[in-house]
Amino acid sequence: MNRRLAAAGLSGLLIASLALTGCGQRNAEPTASGGGGGKKVAKIGLIAPLSGGLSAMGAGMRNSVDLAVKQANASNAIPGWELQFAAEDDQASPDAGKNAATKLTGDKDVIGVVGPLNSSVGQAIQPIFQSAGIPLVSPANTNPTLTKGADLSKPARAYSTYFRTCTTDDVQGPFAAKYLLSEGIKKVATINDKKAYGQGLATAFAKAFAEGGGTVVSEETINPDDKDFSAVVSKVKAAGPAAVYYGGEYPQAGPLSQQMKAAGLAIPLMGGDGIFDPAFIELAGSTSNGDLATSVGAPAESLDSAKAFVSAYAAAGYKEGYSAYGTYSYDAANAIIEALKVSLPSASSASAARSATVEALNKVKFAGASGQVAFNEFGDNTSRILTVYKVEGGAWKAAKTEDFQ
Repeated sequence: MNRRLAAAGLSGLLIASLALTGCGQRNAEPTASGGGGGKKVAKIGLIAPLSGGLSAMGAGMRNSVDLAVKQANASNAIPGWELQFAAEDDQASPDAGKNAATKLTGDKDVIGVVGPLNSSVGQAIQPIFQSAGIPLVSPANTNPTLTKGADLSKPARAYSTYFRTCTTDDVQGPFAAKYLLSEGIKKVATINDKKAYGQGLATAFAKAFAEGGGTVVSEETINPDDKDFSAVVSKVKAAGPAAVYYGGEYPQAGPLSQQMKAAGLAIPLMGGDGIFDPAFIELAGSTSNGDLATSVGAPAESLDSAKAFVSAYAAAGYKEGYSAYGTYSYDAANAIIEALKVSLPSASSASAARSATVEALNKVKFAGASGQVAFNEFGDNTSRILTVYKVEGGAWKAAKTEDFQ
């Protein structure tokens, strides 16, 4: 379910511009970026969980898009146009996501939207954006069916308006399986939260792990709102795995890890990008040392293309960190902005340029904060770089980065 300048060569100019426009003040809050001077207005929206258990990730997404919009305005990226930012809270709920999508698509000035975080929300809102002809670029949806359709053996793009900057579970799951097998772990148990993201990730992992010569000794599920995992921990412990693979997100994964260790199941818990957040470690406690997560892309601190984003984000003074999906949200926003450079100059209004924006997005290619950004025939990012992280000394540390082709 991680971090962006649309063109690295402009980084110095953009950061300097940000300082002049006041973004260098500490504790900055995301704001709509003006409008005035006779400029026409186009809005970039966001749909993300801004409240509830996943709000740490949602806040990082919001702030990163806000930063991209402010930078575009500061550099006059689209002469004659002022970009504004409109963020909506989906509460990590498909129903709330539908309400947010309906609100944004009903605004004549909205020309592109970043989000959502959750694949289940993505499934719910794709048709709304398709009907409105507005591009939706997710930095975090990893379920492969969102771009390739329900039958992955016969992939077909169902929504021409949907794109994503992250890689997918059919890559992330096998990458995790390969890593555990390379570490000599041959027996695992899987647990998932029954949601689209968690179930899809656990399924992809289990298939690849078995094909690689490993054995899945137990396959269990929990409910997304569970807090007591004693029953599932007992079942898994009895099966004797050397590791547990969890498909889901950190609000459940942290307590699950803590309860596993407390019950004497002293083995690593591994998950996907949905658990890759400092909040997982806070919830799991000191016994989380040795736990693992995969996340899309390379660590931001290791990429030259991400350094300008990290610096600008810090200078902007947002109260929250950019979290796992900051760079991907920043790249998603900048993908839309790159498309707007093509679609807006000759347009009479934002709504009149929606179709041309979708068309331009298909041809976008630039060096983003997370790496190269370009979309294939399904709307997926062509980059397939992933990283395994391990909890060491109470913090996530990169263990292995690979271009997983």
